[in-house]
Amino acid sequence: MDIGVGHLLGNGGMQFVEAFSEDDIREVLVDANEHDKTVNIVSGGTKRGYGGTLEEADILLSLANYTGIVEHSVGDLTLTVRPGSTLKEISDELAKHGQCVALDTHWPEKATIGGIVSANDSGAKRLLYGSARDLVIGMRVVYADGKVIRTGGKVVKNVAGYDMNKLFIGAMGTLGVISEITIKLRPLPKYEGLSLLQFKGGSMQDIRDFSVSILDSMMEPVSLELLNPSIAEKMTGNRFYTLAIAFEDREKAVLDQENWITNQLPSGVKHFELHEEEAQQWWEKFRRVGPNGHNDQTNDADTQAALKIGSNNLDIPANLEAAESLVNQHHVAVEAHGGLGHGISRVYVKGFPEDIASYCKALRSKVEAKHGYVICTHLPFSLRDTVGVWGEKPSYFSLFEGIKQTNDPKRILNRQRFVGGI
Repeated sequence: MDIGVGHLLGNGGMQFVEAFSEDDIREVLVDANEHDKTVNIVSGGTKRGYGGTLEEADILLSLANYTGIVEHSVGDLTLTVRPGSTLKEISDELAKHGQCVALDTHWPEKATIGGIVSANDSGAKRLLYGSARDLVIGMRVVYADGKVIRTGGKVVKNVAGYDMNKLFIGAMGTLGVISEITIKLRPLPKYEGLSLLQFKGGSMQDIRDFSVSILDSMMEPVSLELLNPSIAEKMTGNRFYTLAIAFEDREKAVLDQENWITNQLPSGVKHFELHEEEAQQWWEKFRRVGPNGHNDQTNDADTQAALKIGSNNLDIPANLEAAESLVNQHHVAVEAHGGLGHGISRVYVKGFPEDIASYCKALRSKVEAKHGYVICTHLPFSLRDTVGVWGEKPSYFSLFEGIKQTNDPKRILNRQRFVGGI
């Protein structure tokens, strides 16, 4: 692992330390706290390009080998696991028992559960599955001074007191090192179907109206994901705005909902369906789109960025259209998709560094004009100050500062990795 100065994505460390247990984590943090050393945290490395304006810390603490299932309660549909376990490793083990973790984040063979939870990552099926915030029911966390706390519990119906889990989910490792995670599970779906609707005319109003009709109906899609033409071409071979509508249920329930889609199709929309293994293979390919900490390059012309847009769910077509409209002006290539059920869009940009920087700023301006936000979930280190990973500080930033001061007063953990340089 490249840990030193000059790494394209930064977030390295002068000294590389591997943890194989919670005690190892504690020892590193106690020593760092006593000697005022900074610590960056890494596991699978897929999110190394997400945040961080400090190129390297004194220590790079790796949890990649702190793996394995601690406890699997099949009857209670809960799993307790160590943070270095990849989503694929967990999914493969759970499949033996007919269960799954309801997360469909990208690059599952490399993304670890600790990183997914720390970033509150989610995928296109967030419409039904939710995000990590909806699934984590308990954690063990090591504070910067080495103190270990437990939040939540190991049963789904644990509702006593404040839900402290949410404090650490999405905090990018700035409040503590997660050493154990308990997640609620789902049974594997009995049957899967995927309907792909290609809007040849590219009418955003048609796409929006059809999506509203689904959301207002009795249908229960797992995803309602809109793909822009470039990513649709990669996934389907045809360069049209495309809706990917997934259903997971009993076979009859899936087929009945697909029949409803067929009967409600707007004129001129091409429609085809994938089932079971074909649908699963489509999603496996889809989850390998976009940059991560392992597939970026140093060639300027192939510089990559990934943006996350949060907005009103029905603004997704307008956001993807805005992302497309800026391509020629800023000389970049763009692939994008967004969920009309949950309001999260992903935009993947490739080009020269200066063009990516100007594109990100222009797109942020357009999205913020409609009261949305844009953050950079993957960006070369050299561009982070220029672009601003998180945008402007929110009005409630003082709350973040107060929590950071309480949990990590010496600012040891993942310094400058979160909003406002926390």
